[in-house]
Amino acid sequence: MTGKIRYFLLIGFIGFLITFAVSAGNNLFATSLIRSLLAFAIWFALSWAGSWVISVLKELPPDVEAQEEAALAGELGKGGNLDLTTPDESKEIGDLLKQAPEGELSEQQFTPLNPPRLVKTTDDKAPEELAKVVRHLTEQ
Repeated sequence: MTGKIRYFLLIGFIGFLITFAVSAGNNLFATSLIRSLLAFAIWFALSWAGSWVISVLKELPPDVEAQEEAALAGELGKGGNLDLTTPDESKEIGDLLKQAPEGELSEQQFTPLNPPRLVKTTDDKAPEELAKVVRHLTEQ
């Protein structure tokens, strides 16, 4: 473990140097130093956590991996095939493209849309009220 701590310290020191070099040109010395120390702690903790995760993954018993592989092998055939063919609809498309008989056309007539008209009524007070509003807004 002591050999690993040296690597953790080295990784933290590299993070310290990079952060100090980047922030020293734009910040005060104290601010750069504080940020670099914080970066050292973060990089040290990340390398420690990464090492711990790797060691936990290495210590998994091999039968767990074998069980997972067996479960995956049992489901190997499920969801493996994808059918990309579409049903034959050429007859239905042909029916749509055929012209309708003349009798059916005469029953369907075009009627244009008649929306209601908007009629503006003129008030004698409307221009006066508008002028009052404009005067009130320009005073502020």
